[in-house]
Amino acid sequence: MNPITSDPLDRVRYPVDEWALVETEYTPDEQGVAETNFAVGNGYLGLRGNLDEGRGGVQYGTYVNGFHETWPIRHAEDAFGFAKTGQTIINAPDAKVIRLYVDDEPLVLAEADILRHTRRLEFRGGYLYRETEWSTPSGKRVLIRSRRLVSFTDRHLAVIDYEVTVLDGDASILLSSQILNRQDVQDEYHAGMRAAANAFDPRKAEAFTERVLEPKLKRSSGGRSLLGYQASSSGMTICVGVEHHLETENHWDEASSIDDDLAKHVYRVQARRGVPIRLVKHMVYHTSRGVPARELADRCERTLDRARAETVEETFAKQRAWMDDYWTRSDVEIPGQPAIQQAVRWNLFMLAQATARTDGHGIAAKGVTGSGYGGHYFWDMEIYVLPFLSYTAPIVARNALRFRYNMLDAARSRARELNQRGALFPWRTINGEESSAYYAAGTAQYHIDADIAHALMQYVRASGDTDFLKRGAIDILVETARLWSDLGFWRSNGDRKFHIDGVTGPDEYTTVVDDNLYTNVMARANLWFAVNATRQLAIDDPEEYGRMVRRTGLAEDEVTEWEHAAESMEIPFDPHRGIHPQDAQFLDKELWDLENTPDSKRPLLLHYHPLVIYRFQVLKQADVVLALFLQGHEFTAAEKRRDFDYYDALTTGDSTLSAVVQSIMAAEVGYHDLAAQYFLTALYVDLADLHGNTSDGVHIASTGGIWGALVNGFGGMRDHGGRMTFNPRLPKDWERLTYRLTVHGSRVRVDLEEESMTFTVETGEGFTAWVHNQQWDVTAGASTVVPLPHHGPRITGHAPTTSDIQGTLRADGSVITASIPMISLDRDLDLDDTTA
Repeated sequence: MNPITSDPLDRVRYPVDEWALVETEYTPDEQGVAETNFAVGNGYLGLRGNLDEGRGGVQYGTYVNGFHETWPIRHAEDAFGFAKTGQTIINAPDAKVIRLYVDDEPLVLAEADILRHTRRLEFRGGYLYRETEWSTPSGKRVLIRSRRLVSFTDRHLAVIDYEVTVLDGDASILLSSQILNRQDVQDEYHAGMRAAANAFDPRKAEAFTERVLEPKLKRSSGGRSLLGYQASSSGMTICVGVEHHLETENHWDEASSIDDDLAKHVYRVQARRGVPIRLVKHMVYHTSRGVPARELADRCERTLDRARAETVEETFAKQRAWMDDYWTRSDVEIPGQPAIQQAVRWNLFMLAQATARTDGHGIAAKGVTGSGYGGHYFWDMEIYVLPFLSYTAPIVARNALRFRYNMLDAARSRARELNQRGALFPWRTINGEESSAYYAAGTAQYHIDADIAHALMQYVRASGDTDFLKRGAIDILVETARLWSDLGFWRSNGDRKFHIDGVTGPDEYTTVVDDNLYTNVMARANLWFAVNATRQLAIDDPEEYGRMVRRTGLAEDEVTEWEHAAESMEIPFDPHRGIHPQDAQFLDKELWDLENTPDSKRPLLLHYHPLVIYRFQVLKQADVVLALFLQGHEFTAAEKRRDFDYYDALTTGDSTLSAVVQSIMAAEVGYHDLAAQYFLTALYVDLADLHGNTSDGVHIASTGGIWGALVNGFGGMRDHGGRMTFNPRLPKDWERLTYRLTVHGSRVRVDLEEESMTFTVETGEGFTAWVHNQQWDVTAGASTVVPLPHHGPRITGHAPTTSDIQGTLRADGSVITASIPMISLDRDLDLDDTTA
């Protein structure tokens, strides 16, 4: 995907508002994307943004983090160690449905005469607001207003505040509030989308053809109803409860009914002109891996009792207070760029909704906004989302890492199944078991072990929480180091080097290779983390060290072995081109002609057999370039520039994980305009549906990467080994960039302008910063103003294209050849701020 250069949104339909995503018209054929982008959630519970009346939606979605069904994976040709059990998030019973009838005419927005319509996702208030004026078939104007939130302070609670007013006459109003367990919901959308994509799109969830949720409980009393279920295969249980409160000066009556898949509470109101009808609906969800539905029902009752004890205004006020604190810690401000500011805050709001109340669960690739990728947890969590959490919400980062720690026994079992020592974390999972049916681009991505170790140590450095490390999390370092030590081997052909063969790096267009650079670089860091942490623990806390040794069976000679492997890790390098090969064989392949591959053939994975793709130098996403970012202190400035030049030309951007990293590294190596273009591409990936699959849910890793592109890219922040360095690169048309960092309990605001960088301690004592390699002590009580050196004109050129590099493959399959020019550094480079 070519990076975009301007705002891609229709600003009539989506006007700019720095604190809300606003929609001014209802477009039926775009509701899949709208449902995603207007979703509300808290990391545990998510409600897609379909309208309250429930008709005309795409997924009708309500999702609970970790609530899934299992199913047997049937391999056409099975082999030992292949994943056996698939896991897919379940579309939970939908409690947000409120059907509206006026004089027995239903409101169906896709067919109705809508006079005006707006939706606002309020970033400060943490809720979805909707207002619609409808002209009924008889000509009566009806105003519908609603507010919807999923609570950040009570993780099991959601609320709808729904109001109807007949504006120009009296009418008979019927409100049918429902809990609806639609069995066809589990597969109707996925099946339709698969057919549209020639029945193949690995990014989508698996479809179910049999009943998923078996009824176990139904209970109704007054305005309260509960439905309980058990997933037929996984055995997971869920209970959904609702309670209603109607306020109106009109005459009304009510009735309830309940069966296995539908709980209904109906209000019949004789509405008078201009007299509003207000229905407050509390919704609660509780799930478990095995607790009976009747016990979950008791939990639902208690949550509803607690919610009923406060007014709806108090509930919304608590949500606002939580959001105020969130923005105080997490906001990134870009004065003078209102459209960019709006999109940045939408991305940051989605991060809150995906992470805040995960509380022991992982962070799914789509959060709780949709069913894409089956609700699975990937390495995305550690590399793209946890940096944001570690520096803005350390307790949430800690919870996410504890989730991985709780999976450690399963990871040990998986390593044994693959004939390895230590632990191998699953490539994609919900319950801790490997769920990737295609091992080449799944299980072979052993780098997930190093990614988790990287995130763990990044959190410890940022928070200073060494207790978390020494009281158990260090076991992750021990077991992952064991895996690398056992997986790799020594090869002596003159030089004694440690090699890792038969793995796949982040780039899924190149699989099962030897000495993948990203894997080796990250594995080396993982080994060093384990060496240093175990030895330091032995010195600092011999008692905890002894406990760790008893838990893991660690022997001292293992630590020495890890040290030798790290010191001798093979890091591929091609002296002729002056670049790091992505793997040992990568540069021997021909190049794909990306310039002449039509957009109709993108992404490549949906149009070409894997064997076709694997034969060529073509990347789904940044691989070597990601290593340059995460382990930048291991590379020189010149190496980074040459590597970026080479691989940027080969990267399709078919993965939403790519643009943010390309933006960060383009900024570092001096391509400032290109960095801004990649940033915009990532910024609008869901808001503008740039990859055509936003209807399946928000790309949460990309939202985390937006924070990284701002703070690490333009803000220039790095934290290698606990040393906070800043080499900022403000985009040329931005007047200022402001962001916050929480380090060792101190929250510091960073204000970046063209000529200076200012650090202000908002809470705590401060920290030490290095700006352009000069040390500054940032302390409480005064702002620290750092003048920035002037580096001359910014470089705005683009890296070479594939046709500049060597032989390429045309889209029609024919091959053309060209010479291989050396990538020259004989250009006006601004590399002073990128020296490793």
